[in-house]
Amino acid sequence: MELRQLTYFVAVAEELHFGRAAERLHIVQSAVSQQVRRLERELGAELFDRSPRRVRLTGAGERLLPEARAVLAAAERARAAVAPSAGLRIGTSTGLGAHLDRVLGVFAERAPDVPVELFSLPVGERLARVAGGQLDAAFVRAVEPVPGVRVLPLWPDPLVAAVPASHPLAGRPEIRVDELAALPLALTERRNNPALVDLVVGSCHRAGFEPLPGPVSGSLQDTLASIGTRPLWTVVYASHARVLHNPRVAFVPFAAPGLALSTGLAVHATRTPPHLGTLLLACGDHEN
Repeated sequence: MELRQLTYFVAVAEELHFGRAAERLHIVQSAVSQQVRRLERELGAELFDRSPRRVRLTGAGERLLPEARAVLAAAERARAAVAPSAGLRIGTSTGLGAHLDRVLGVFAERAPDVPVELFSLPVGERLARVAGGQLDAAFVRAVEPVPGVRVLPLWPDPLVAAVPASHPLAGRPEIRVDELAALPLALTERRNNPALVDLVVGSCHRAGFEPLPGPVSGSLQDTLASIGTRPLWTVVYASHARVLHNPRVAFVPFAAPGLALSTGLAVHATRTPPHLGTLLLACGDHEN
C-alpha cells in the first residue's frame, strides 16, 4: 500500500467523481483509476460502487476513508517534523482571481524573504488542514463554524452573471435576477459549494421563479464553454471575471443590491500562524 494510492482514494472519495479527483490532483484520470484499482486488489475489496451515472463508496470504502485520512495526516506531520516550513502555506480556491494576485503582490513587498506555498483544495479539506496544522491559513467564503478554526472577515465578494455574448442581456450595464428566468441555470452541485448555491437559488426564489436546471459541469471552464455555445447562465465572482477571457461569454453585474458572499481568512482557533499580521495587512492594503 502506497501513500500515493491513499491520496488518490481520498480524492475520489471526497469528489465522488474520478474526473474531478484527477483535476484536483493535476493528473490524468486514467492514473487515478489505475492506482485505485491497484489499491482495491491489494486490499481484496471494492472501495467504490461505479456506475455510468454516479460513483459511491462501498461499505469497505467508508471504513477505509477515516483511516486513510489519518495515515496521510501522520505522514504530513512526519514531513513537517523533519523539515518545517519556513514560509506561509495558504489554501485557495478558484474564484479569488484578482484578489489573490493583489494580496500576494502586497505580501511579497512587505515580506520579500518569506516564500508562499498555495494549495487549491475543496473548502472542507482547506478547513481540515487549517485545523490540523497542515495549512497556516485559507481563504474561505461563507462557511459554517468548524471546530479548531476561526475565520477572520476580509471583504464582500460580489457575483456577476455570465451569459452568452450573443444574448440581448449581454449588452446591459446591469441586470435583475428575474430577467434570467427564461435561461437554464448551470450551477455546481450544492455539495461542492452550499453557500453559493443557496444564495443563487434563494435569490431566484425571491425574484419569483424556480430556476430552470442546466447542465452541471466538472469545472467553471467547462461551464463557460457551454454558455458560449448555448443559452445558459451562471454566476462568477467579479474578482475572477476580471481575469477570465472568453469572447463568447459576457459578464454582467447584478442590479443593486446584487449578490455577494463574504470572504474570510480561516486560521487555527488557538495557534497564531507565522506571518499572519503581514498577511492580514496585505489583505487590507489590496482593497485600498
